[in-house]
Amino acid sequence: MAKLTKKQKTWTVEAEKLHGVDEAISIVKANATSKFDETVEVALNLGVDPRHADQMVRGVVTLPKGTGKDVRVGVFARGAKADEATAAGADVVGAEDLMEAIQGGKIDFDRCIATPDMMGLVGRLGKILGPKGMMPNPKLGTVTMNVAEAVKAAKGGQVEYRVEKAGIIHSGIGKASFPAEDLRANFDALVDAVVKAKPAGAKGKYLRKVALSSSMGPGVKVDAAEIAGV
Repeated sequence: MAKLTKKQKTWTVEAEKLHGVDEAISIVKANATSKFDETVEVALNLGVDPRHADQMVRGVVTLPKGTGKDVRVGVFARGAKADEATAAGADVVGAEDLMEAIQGGKIDFDRCIATPDMMGLVGRLGKILGPKGMMPNPKLGTVTMNVAEAVKAAKGGQVEYRVEKAGIIHSGIGKASFPAEDLRANFDALVDAVVKAKPAGAKGKYLRKVALSSSMGPGVKVDAAEIAGV
């Protein structure tokens, strides 16, 4: 059996016990003792097989209390739309020049937005942006003519969620310094969005397991039966 680290010895959590959401949040906050403000993360184990197109779960949700992160936004646009993006607070705006910078390995943003007319250009970056989950997508509102609204949404607490190969969604829901009620509001918003995004191809129990943790803290299991609508 592996030896516990000094930090692990301070953790106050029972590995297999199921907790109510509020209790789990309290435990996560109590165990987030790093010198930096740890991110609180949720893991949702879903009864889907994302290898099948009709069981893919993906979308965006706005966390009502924000993410606690400074999100950098890159926008592919020209002319008036580029000016709109800059005025809305985009960190990087461009066209061919931005494409060349990305091809050269310089990615100075966390979210990428594009106007529809720019997708021919952006498409050349699929092998770079795709694996990073940054490829603009009309279904996620990141291919749009309303770039100002998209930039403000990205900076105002909007997060993307996507089920991974193992059927799990991982997402941050705020910082450990957030009040417990703010983390609960963000948790509820994310889970509600994922439940509403249940694909037609999903069979059996949809939301199977739920866990909360902080960046450096232990996983705390949540009683999924407590969550309405699952």
